[in-house]
Amino acid sequence: MKNSLRAVWAFTVLLCTVSCQMKSQDEWISLFNGKKLDGWEAMEHPESFRVEDGAIVCQGKRAHLFYTGGEDHGIYKNFELKARVMTKPGANSGIFIHSKKQEKGWPLKGYEVQVNNSYQGAGDFVELKKTGSLYGIRNVYYPMVQDDEWFDMTVKVVENQVQVFINGIQVVDYIQPEKPYRPYNDQYKVLDRGCFALQAHDPNSTVYFKDIQLKVLPEGEKQVPPADLAWDTKITKLHLANFPVIDFHVHLKGGLTIEQAAQNSMKLGINYGIAPNCGLKFPVTDDESLYAYMDTVSGKPIFRGMQAEGREWVTLFSPEAIARFDYVFTDAMTWTDDKGRRMRLWMPEEVFVDDEQDFMEQLLTRIEAVVSQEPIDIHVNPTYLPEVLADKYDELWTDKRIDRFVNVLVERGVALEINSRLNLPSEKILRRAQEAGVKFTMGTNNITPDFGRLDYSLEMVEKLGLTYKDMFMPKPAGQKPVQLKGLPAEITG
Repeated sequence: MKNSLRAVWAFTVLLCTVSCQMKSQDEWISLFNGKKLDGWEAMEHPESFRVEDGAIVCQGKRAHLFYTGGEDHGIYKNFELKARVMTKPGANSGIFIHSKKQEKGWPLKGYEVQVNNSYQGAGDFVELKKTGSLYGIRNVYYPMVQDDEWFDMTVKVVENQVQVFINGIQVVDYIQPEKPYRPYNDQYKVLDRGCFALQAHDPNSTVYFKDIQLKVLPEGEKQVPPADLAWDTKITKLHLANFPVIDFHVHLKGGLTIEQAAQNSMKLGINYGIAPNCGLKFPVTDDESLYAYMDTVSGKPIFRGMQAEGREWVTLFSPEAIARFDYVFTDAMTWTDDKGRRMRLWMPEEVFVDDEQDFMEQLLTRIEAVVSQEPIDIHVNPTYLPEVLADKYDELWTDKRIDRFVNVLVERGVALEINSRLNLPSEKILRRAQEAGVKFTMGTNNITPDFGRLDYSLEMVEKLGLTYKDMFMPKPAGQKPVQLKGLPAEITG
């Protein structure tokens, strides 16, 4: 009987212990009481931090506010951290994780989760990394939230995996390899263990943090990176260089969903711009269907592009509706020739080539009209030739024609796509465009859910030595006026 009672007592104690442990793992701990900076230590310029209306205000000269309180003195490995954040226009800040207290300078240890909705950079440097970026390692280039609005930021770390959520939407899912590429100055930007820190960036930057809470997580299993080390190294080098690794030309085709595209984005470190086909007899045909589409992508972690189809698209949509998109692009693959025959160049049965040289002159004239008269940001599928002429690409795209093509892009300020599905334009044409100062984008124009890794685009980026300053970036939707012009009758169709 005594043995039975002892067994029952031992089992009861075990249940209580497990229950307490489970409770502690699920418990959120407040790191800020809303009144004082107890448990926090400011370095370099302590005056850059203050408490106002229940929030920590980061404003002033460069400084970092380290959390050193709690039972673990602010040192954590696996955790979930969440905070309410608000930025004023032009603000720049960040939350550091796995960091280490240092007296001055930008923290050398750990990762920074970027807070930047509208900051443009200083001097010659243009800051492209937006809120939610794992700064310089996996950047987010699309603005998920706006200034002057409170938003939720959550950072979760388990062993070698970092996940970032903005208003509950995941924007980063980085699994760190065993030996990740890091240049010498960034060798400590790895997951380990450490403290949190908030950043004051400069006197013109004001950011508010409140409701800062922490959940300590147990030991976990390391995850296998979704891509090999060579790819991780390539993509990390580009992100460290502030290079916008963005595929602006993605379609939801073959069953592809935005959720699948977002997962692929986080897996590969490529941001995406997703565009519906907009034009006569396409899914989006007027303002009403355009607005309906925009409702379906509201709040999604993507750029919103518009692929303008055919030449009559300018008559189907209002400037106000077009301005809802982050950018607009089109090609010159649909047009009407001098004999009144409507052509779609990717369909052999709809291509008419009576004379090769005459066809090229007509094509180039149509390209010039499209680029100069339609309100577009990017010319895509560039220099495409129909199947019947494709083998003569280098012969038919003469120096004179290349110059005409490049000149109209320069004159109208239209960016040139480096297309990775079609492997276009050629390196020669791209170099000519680079010399003329044309901006570039990278794109796929996928026809299936498998849209690859931008191999040709990245190959050309490396061969040409392109930097982030050579690349097109959209202005926020609605900030660019759209002017629709009537098109000459000879190119409508």
